[in-house]
Order: sequence, then C-alpha cells, then structure tokens
Amino acid sequence: MYTLTGLKLKNPIILAAGILGTTGASLCRVAREGGAGGVVTKSIGPMPKTGHSNPSMVKLDCGFLNAMGLPNPSYPSFLQELEIAKKDSGVPVIASIFGGNPTEFKEVAEGLLPAKPDAFELNVSCPHAEGYGAAVGSNPCLVEAITAAVKDTVNVPVWVKLTPNVSDITCIGNAAESGGADAVVAINTLKGMVIDIESGYPVLGNRSGGLSGKAVKPVAVKCVYDLYTALEIPVIGVGGVSSWQDAVEMMMAGAAAVQVGSAVYDRLDIFSEISTGIEAFLQRKGYSDVKELIGLAHEMV
Repeated sequence: MYTLTGLKLKNPIILAAGILGTTGASLCRVAREGGAGGVVTKSIGPMPKTGHSNPSMVKLDCGFLNAMGLPNPSYPSFLQELEIAKKDSGVPVIASIFGGNPTEFKEVAEGLLPAKPDAFELNVSCPHAEGYGAAVGSNPCLVEAITAAVKDTVNVPVWVKLTPNVSDITCIGNAAESGGADAVVAINTLKGMVIDIESGYPVLGNRSGGLSGKAVKPVAVKCVYDLYTALEIPVIGVGGVSSWQDAVEMMMAGAAAVQVGSAVYDRLDIFSEISTGIEAFLQRKGYSDVKELIGLAHEMV
C-alpha cells in the first residue's frame, strides 16, 4: 500500500486525466484490468461542452497531438459516472475539474461532492480551451485564488495540474501551494501544431493543440525536478511515461507518484507492467521502499 496526500494506493502509478475517464465503467476497467493504483476522471466543467471540431487528435511518430477542447457533459450529468467509479473501481478516484474562475471551480467541486470523490485535480493547464485551462493557469494570482476557493469548499485532498507553457513553472507551483494545494501535478501537454504540406492546412480542427507522449518526457522530468526543489508539497509526475524506466526517472527527479496517459492507447495493463518493473528494480538495487527513489537525482548533484 502506498500513501499519497492521505490517499491509500495499491501502487504509485495513476491513470492521468482525459484518458478512458469519461465513464465510470472505463475507470473501473483501468483499475481492475489495468492495475492502476488510482484513477483521474476526464475534466468536468460547469456546463456541457461539445469540444472542438474534428479532427481533434492525430498520432505522430513521437506521440499525440490533440485539441479536444474539454468536451464534457457538465458536473450534474457526470455524478452518476463518478458514483459508479467510486463504488466498483476499488481504488481512489480523483475528480478532474475545470472552470474559468474561482467561482466556477467552486461550483463544480461542490456539485460533485455528493459522489464522494477521494480528491480533486484542478485543471488549470489545458492549452487548447479558450477561457479555461492554461488561460487561467498561467496567472499565479488566479491559480492561488482558484486553489483556495476549492480548498475552502471540500474536505478531501486538492491537486493542481500545472501547465509547462509558462516561463517559470515553479512560480505557478508556489501559487498553488500558497492557495493550500496538497500536491501539484506536472505537466499537462505542450502547445503544438501539425500542417498538411499538400494542402497547406493545419491538420487539427482547432489548428493547434497539445503534444503528449514520449516527446514531452524530458520537459516533464525537468519541470518535476524544479518543482521538487521549490515546493514543500508532493509533486506528481506526468508526461511521456510509457515504461517502468520512465517512471523511475520521474521519481528520481522528485515525483512522489506518476500518472500515465498516452501509453494507455497501446496497452491497458501498462500500470501493472510499470509497477512490477519498479519492484524488480528496487530489489536489484537493494532499496527497501519505492519512496527511497523520490528526489534521488538531487542527492547526486
């Protein structure tokens, strides 16, 4: 059993937001068949959103580029799915939420409380939803106010997911910590774009989107490394993790736990595979606990 911000996880490998998190059944499947230690829902907002027009996702040699636009049914319509996940997944269920200001974040958090999520993850980092995500998450004062508003509303842990599309991610991390965040999650996707050279048109319906997958891992590792130095609260690493080696690297940079997103497209049991690989690594290196890996790279400087 692994403890993170008071949550008891069977392992520190968690499903990232936006991947197989739109229904309670899919969240249960990731937990039970995939072996995830915890699951994060698709980001849920104050009102229904259809998202951007297709094509909204394209596979690249180095990962994925997506511009979904935060499609969601709104929090009243998601309550039942969250209740199913809570009842049948057997692991902590973290509700990812978004809004355009502190009042909207508070409204969504309050509206989902009847389903009793184990924690909330505040999405202040989506790079392709106008008025939401990174549009608010690049403002330290707003991040602090949003975090404080949700913390005042709920009595469960609050995680804040940070955008890498800023000049200094530690500034935003410090703002989240000042607002009362129990942990930060780093990172969300990087801004990116693909153009079809035959037509000259951008491939995505929204023109630009967010890059995920293997290409972003070095960026994520650096952000985690910097945040670990700057903050007192735990850092949860996410971005390009597709193997146990990637997860170990993220932990050595300072991640207290690791989320997996794009790699789920290749295989659902990636969580069990990573967890088993980490256990074998610990035995081979003579470590008694996975927590001995956290921040290890900082001791080597």
